Amino acid sequence: MASSMMGEQSFPKERPGLLDKEHIVAGPGFNRWLVPPAALAIHLCIGMAYGFSVFWLPLSKALGIKNSDACDKQDLLTQLFTTTCEWKVSTLGWMYILFFVLLGSSASLWGGWLERVGPRKVGVVSALCWCGGMLFSALGVYLHQFWMMVLGSGVIGGIGLGLGYISPVSTLIKWFPDRRGMAAGMAIMGFGGGAMIGSPLAADLMKYFATPTDVGVIQTFVVMALIYFVFMMAGAFGYRIPEPGWKPKGWTPKPSQVNNTMITQHHVHVSKVWGIPQFWLLWMVLCMNVSAGIGVIGMASPMLQEVFGGSLIGMPLKFVELDKAQLAAIAGVAAGFTALLSLFNIGGRFFWASISDMLGRRLTYAIFFVLGGILYFSIPGSAAAGSKLLFVAACCIILSMYGGGFATVPAYLADIFGSQMVGAIHGRLLTAWATAGIVGPTVVNYMREYQLGLGLPREQVYNQTMYILAGFLVVGLICNLLVRPLNPKWFMTPEELATEKRLAHEKVRSSESYGDGTHAHDKPSHPVLVVLAWLAVGLPLAWGIYRTSITVAKFF
Repeated sequence: MASSMMGEQSFPKERPGLLDKEHIVAGPGFNRWLVPPAALAIHLCIGMAYGFSVFWLPLSKALGIKNSDACDKQDLLTQLFTTTCEWKVSTLGWMYILFFVLLGSSASLWGGWLERVGPRKVGVVSALCWCGGMLFSALGVYLHQFWMMVLGSGVIGGIGLGLGYISPVSTLIKWFPDRRGMAAGMAIMGFGGGAMIGSPLAADLMKYFATPTDVGVIQTFVVMALIYFVFMMAGAFGYRIPEPGWKPKGWTPKPSQVNNTMITQHHVHVSKVWGIPQFWLLWMVLCMNVSAGIGVIGMASPMLQEVFGGSLIGMPLKFVELDKAQLAAIAGVAAGFTALLSLFNIGGRFFWASISDMLGRRLTYAIFFVLGGILYFSIPGSAAAGSKLLFVAACCIILSMYGGGFATVPAYLADIFGSQMVGAIHGRLLTAWATAGIVGPTVVNYMREYQLGLGLPREQVYNQTMYILAGFLVVGLICNLLVRPLNPKWFMTPEELATEKRLAHEKVRSSESYGDGTHAHDKPSHPVLVVLAWLAVGLPLAWGIYRTSITVAKFF
C-alpha cells in the first residue's frame, strides 16, 4: 500500500537555473512593455559598432606622441604583430568589416540555439563577448598588438554583436503579435542609436583621459566596457517570454490577417530555410537594400564636400580650389550632414517598421525600392543643379528606408515562415547583411577611384555610382515582387511542431510550481517599474540625440 502511494506521489518540479528559459516565463500580471526597454538596453550598447571609427584617428597615433615611426611600408600581416610603429587608419578599418561579417555569421550559426535556450542566456553571452572583447582590445592597445584588437573587438566582440542583435527578435514578435513591425522596430532602432550615444561618449572619455603621452583609448575602452556590461546584463535579466498560446488581452487576429495568404498561421523549421526559394528572395531583398544604403553612408561626407565644395560655406569655389582652413570649415558642415543622416536612419527604423503593420511588408519594401530608385537617380541631377536642399532631402529619405529595411525584415520573416523559429531564421538571413557590408563599400570605392582615374571632375565622380546603386534596388524590387506564400510542404507537421516546442522548453506555464514553492511567473508589474525601465534607456538615447543635434546644427 505504501509502495503504491509512493508510486502515485507527484514530486514538485526542480527549480530551473537563473538563465534557463523555463525561469523567464511571464505570468498574467506581467506588462509586455517591459520587454522593449530590455531589448533597447542591449541594442544601444552593441550599436556602438557603427561608431567605432571614432577610435581610428587616436589609435593611428597611439605611439606617435612618443615619436614613433609610421607603418606606411608594412603589410597587414606585419602590422598585426608590430610594436614599434603606428597602425594605419586603413588597417584599423578592417575591424569595421569584421564586426558585420561576424554579426551575420554568428547570428546564422547560433540562431537555433537562441530559440532553445531563450533570450536571457543569449543576452548574457552577448554581454560577456562584447564587453570582454573591448577589455581584451584595451590590453591589445596597451601592448600595441593589433592582433589582440582583431581577436578582442573584431572576433569575440563580433560574436557578441550577432548574438545581441538577434536576442530579442522572436521574443518581441511573440509579445506583440498585433504589431510585429513596431515591436521589431523598437529594438532595432536601438542598434542604429548606439553610435549616437557611444561616439560622443567615447570622444568625451578620450578627451578626459588624454595626457601628453597617452591618447586615452585604453581607459575609454575599459570604462565603456564596464558601462555596457551593466546595461546589457540589466537588459538580459529584463527579458521575459510569454506563456505558450499567450495573446494580448482583448486581441484577436482580424479576419484580414487570418485570411491574408502572405501571413502564415503555420511554422517552418530553421533547418529547411536554405532550400526554400522565398528565403533566398528575401535574402536578396535585404542584401540589395543594405548594399545601396551602405553605399550612401560610406560616401556621404566626402560626396557632399566634393559635389558642393565652397558653396557649403558661401564661397563660389570648387573642392580642389579650397585652402586648408576652408576645407576644415566644410568638413564641419559635412559632419553635421552625416549626423543628420544618422537621425533619419534611426527614425526610419521605427517609422517604416510601424507603417508595415498597416501596409504589409511586401508593399513597404516595394516603396523602399521604387521611391529609393527614383531618389538615387535624382541625386546627380540635384548635384548638377547645385540644389543642396534636394540633394540632402534625397539622402535623408534614402537613409530612413535603409534603417527601415533592417527593422521590417524580422516581421516579414515571421509573416512568411511563422514565429516559432523566426529568431533563428533571422540569424541566417543576416548573412545578407554581412555580404552587403562588403559589396556596397567595395562598389562605391572602386567606382570612385575608377572615375577619378578617367579624369572626371570630383563633383561628377559619384554619378555613375548612384545609377549602379539604383540598379541594386531594381534587383531588390524584382525579388520582392516574386515573394509568394510558401508551399505547405515546407511547414512543420503538428507532431514536428510539438517536438520543437518541447526542445525549446515551451512547456512551463505560470501555474507550475517548483520544489521551493515558487512559481514561474513575475508578480503583476507595477506601472512605476515600466516608467523607470523606459527612462533607463530613454535618457541615454535622448542625450545622444541632443549631442547629435548639436552637430547637425553646423550643417544649417
